[in-house]
Formats: sequence, C-alpha cells, structure tokens
Amino acid sequence: MTPPRCMTKPIAAALVLFALAPLAGAQPVRPGEPVLVVPFENASRDASLQWLAEGSALLLTRDLGRFGASAIPREDRLKAFERLGLPPSALLSDATTIRVGQLIGAAHAAVGTFHAEGGRLELRVRTIRLDTGSAAEEIVERGPVDRLFALVEALARRMVAGTAGPPPVPAGERPLHAFELFMKGLAAETPGAQVRLLQSALALAPGDEEILMALWQAHTTQGEHERALQAVAKVPPGARLARRARFLAALSELSLQRYDAAFEALDGLVAEAPAATAFNNLGVVQLRRAGTRQVARATYYFTKAADLAPEDPDYAFNLGYAYWFERDPQGAIYWLREAVRRNPADPDAHFVLGTALKSAGATIEGERERELARQLSSTYAELHRKRPAGEEVPRGLERVSLDLEAPRLSLVERTAAPGEQRELSDLAAFHRDRGRRLFDAQRDVEAISELKRSLYLQPYQADVHLLVGRIHQRAGRLHEATESFRISIWCQATPDAHVALGEVLLSLDDALGAQTEANRALALDLSHAAARALLEKATTK
Repeated sequence: MTPPRCMTKPIAAALVLFALAPLAGAQPVRPGEPVLVVPFENASRDASLQWLAEGSALLLTRDLGRFGASAIPREDRLKAFERLGLPPSALLSDATTIRVGQLIGAAHAAVGTFHAEGGRLELRVRTIRLDTGSAAEEIVERGPVDRLFALVEALARRMVAGTAGPPPVPAGERPLHAFELFMKGLAAETPGAQVRLLQSALALAPGDEEILMALWQAHTTQGEHERALQAVAKVPPGARLARRARFLAALSELSLQRYDAAFEALDGLVAEAPAATAFNNLGVVQLRRAGTRQVARATYYFTKAADLAPEDPDYAFNLGYAYWFERDPQGAIYWLREAVRRNPADPDAHFVLGTALKSAGATIEGERERELARQLSSTYAELHRKRPAGEEVPRGLERVSLDLEAPRLSLVERTAAPGEQRELSDLAAFHRDRGRRLFDAQRDVEAISELKRSLYLQPYQADVHLLVGRIHQRAGRLHEATESFRISIWCQATPDAHVALGEVLLSLDDALGAQTEANRALALDLSHAAARALLEKATTK
C-alpha cells in the first residue's frame, strides 16, 4: 500500500434548505436509490400505540428493500442519530431529517405519520428528495390495524417507481402481537426489560431470526455472553440473517475467551466472502490467544482488513498496535500516524504512537503525542500521574468490529466529529493563522511558538510544518529545517515543500538530493518556476 496523505480536504457540511412543495407523482424512488426511513409520528396521541412509530419505520425499511430500493438499515440510522446527539425515537423536523439523510448518504428520506382509532389504522408517508429538498405527493393507506403488514407493504410498493405485481420475496410475517412485543422490547429502557419482552415475543414467533438477534444484543449488553450465544445459535443455517448470526456467535465466543471457536467461525465467514470486519476480528483473536500471542498472524489479518477498508481508523490503529507488540516500532509508527490522521481525537493512538516514537529516538515528538493522549483521556492522565517516568502500552486496546457489514456512516464519521475534536481543530486553526501572520512580519520567535501550539493540537498539518521549516531555514538551522520539510511532505506532498527541502539540501552540499526534490516538485507541477530554478542550480553545482 502506498503511504496515504496526512491531510484530506474537509467535506463541506453546508445544507441548503428548499421549500418542501409537493411534486406531482407518487413514485419518486428509483430502484437502487438509498432511502432513510425515520420513525413515524403518532398522530393519534395514544401512548400505548407508540410502538407503531418505530414499527412502521422498520417494516417500511424492510419492504422498500424487497421492492428494490436500497433502504438504510435501522442500525445505521440509530448510529447516525447517536453521532448527532439525537434520541433513537426522536421526531425530526424536515431540516434535521434532510441533514441526517445527507450525512448517512441517502438520496431520499421517508417521513410518515400514523393514526389508529377504533381498530382502524391510517398510514401517511411522504418522500423528500435530499438533493433538492422537494417532497413527493403524500401517500395514504387505510385499513384494519391487524392488516399493518399489508398496509406498509402497499406504501412501499407505491413509493418505488416501476413496482408491479407481488413482492419478489415473501415477507414471512410474525403474529401482530409478537411484532408489538418485539418493538416494545427494542424500545425498553433496560436490558432486563428488553429480554423479558423479547422472550415473550419469541414464544409467539418461535425461531424468528430478528427477535433472536435482538435477544443476542440484550444479553450481550448485560454481559450474558453464553445466553447471547444460545440465542443466535437458534437462527437456522438457511435464514436470511444466518451469516450475521454466525458473526455475532463469533463475537460471543471471543467475549467468552474461546478463541479457537471464534477463529473457526470467522475463518469460515471470510472463506465464503471476504469481509473487512471479519478479517479484523481474526486479528483480534490472534492478539488475545492465551499464552501464545500470535502477533505476526494478527498483522496479516489486520492488513487484510485495512486493504478492504483503507480509510477505517480502527484497522490502522490495530495494525500499529500489533506492530508495536511485534517489536517493529517503524511499522507501528507508520500505521499509528495513519490512525491519528483519520481520527485526531483518538487518545489510544496518540499514546501508543508517542511510545513508539520515543523508542525510535524521536523523544520530543513522542512526548508530544503522549501529552495529547493525556489531554484527550483521563485514563492516560491518571497513568502519567501514577507512573510519570515509566508509562507502558496497555494490553487490550485492540478494536473489535461489532457489525458484519460496515455501516453507512463514512460521511457521518467525517463531518459529525466529536465536540472535543472540533474544538481542537478550531483552536489549532487560531494558532496557525496567528503564526502565519507573525512569520510574514518576520517575528520568528513568536511565530514558531504559535505554530508549535497549533501542531500540539493537530500534529499533521502539512502547511504548518512547512512554515516551521522556513523559520528554521531563515535562522540557519538547516538540519531542523530538513526534518520539518520532510514531515510536511509526508503529510501532504506539495511542490513548495519539495522545493524547500531541495534548497536546504543544496545548502548542505547535497546536489543530488536537491535535484531529486526538484524533479519531485515538477512531477506535481510541471510549470513550477521555483522547482525549475532549483533543478538548474543543482545541476550546475
């Protein structure tokens, strides 16, 4: 793999709201288009029917998928809600719905209401197109409450363009009361209540795979890993969710420290179809095997995961972490730098990176990373307080993948950053801009102080390292300038950084090195005048 750049362009989070004027036509969704379904609003104001809010959304999500739309799973929607600080059953404004949908990568959002009275049910849904903000004409279905499944299916059929005839896959519905208990179980406030309601639902619908999956989650939350394993073991091999059930079973075996069983289950999954999450967990198994930590094999599996999901920060962290225990500090440094590039607010990555840097002789940079870890996590602050001179890398930091399929949250991860990360970024930008102004005024002592503060908060800013290097160069500290320019290039290769490094190398009588950097600058920008001048000067020296 080629070393990725340290800096990426921020994704714009601007949201333009359009008037939600209804458009003609009731089939706005094309097959394959991703749709976000949010909980329905309870228009009947009967609290005992609140289970229908999430239940209608869950059924509509499933049925849209059956008719060819790419409906976003409930689990991904809940993760997006959590990332944005929204309650799981929150009723959203149109503006917030559009924002959530855009962050999660949806093309449409489905917003609905339900009203139930006297055994009759009315379902209404409208679809908002997220790129324009325009809303399709509202669709309405009415009928007896006990025909809930058929009513939602009819909604889905009318929402997806070109749908005709029966759905391609039978729904295989559970009894309505079982579904009610299932939804109440999902919404219960405590794991104990969840288990009781879900077991009641299962008694009415034996072998229901979704209920069994929910039971696994509830038992796992309570630390009852054996019971969780027993639940998913009941999912039939040919069931729709059988592969996911095997993945969850492997997680339970991992929690029970039955590493051979976990490895066998995960190895079987990747043999059928490669999955980054399964490869990652195979690496975790190898790190945790009692007595004989098979670190070398762990790095093999973590590399497989990173190859399949090259921007996932957890896989980069796991690779760096495993390389550290493999006594390969350079490998650890490379991947841990990648981990903090992808998630600058990761205290574990900063701490292990700092330790690896110090072991490689980069004491100042290493201590800076460990200090960042202490600022980001009270755990490392307490560790430093107790053992300021001998902080060791803790065991058990490796990250386990909890979902077989990676969630549709790449945009959420990039734009909805944690609050502390946003604060760090804002503060780093303040010191960077101040340092740049001081540099322009040739107040180098003050400038470098501000720039170092910025780097302390966000270590991998290519432009800041370049400025620091120019200050060293201006002061005649050529070796320090060389180091800063090289770090800048590692973060983001630019013609200016290559030229700056080449000029310093030429001053150090390294004409060949200067030529190399000039050529690298020209490879990025053939018309770069300073690069051409440097190449001519280095060639004739």
